[in-house]
Amino acid sequence: MSENEAAMPSASLYEELAGFRFALRKFLAFSEATTGAAGVTPQQYQALLVIKTDPERATTIRALAGQMLMQHHGAVQLVDRLAGAGLVERSHSPTDRRSVLVALTHKGAELLERLATNHAKELLEQEPLLAESLKRLRELAA
Repeated sequence: MSENEAAMPSASLYEELAGFRFALRKFLAFSEATTGAAGVTPQQYQALLVIKTDPERATTIRALAGQMLMQHHGAVQLVDRLAGAGLVERSHSPTDRRSVLVALTHKGAELLERLATNHAKELLEQEPLLAESLKRLRELAA
């Protein structure tokens, strides 16, 4: 057996990776449908989660961009859309007037609560498939 053949992943590894990606896609499809029915995108939902989980219950656009793995100008546009929908509000940071803080509005908090509850329930329903996929991947890697 050549060195290249020894390093090639097994058919089982491909199957388990495909199974895990299927489980992820299944959850993401649920998330897309659920957020869409609520009038937001999955990215907007993720932004609401980032804002909610900030220790100050408000985050800077720079921090939001970092958590969302996006450029600053993309985060500004995302916040513009969320603010336009009445889900977030902007304010100047009391410690740095150049920084803009983004916080949830009451409407945003209520929407996030509904979406988070639905997402947590779906994740728990998907848990067996996700856990089994990870368990098999771990066994193959050992």
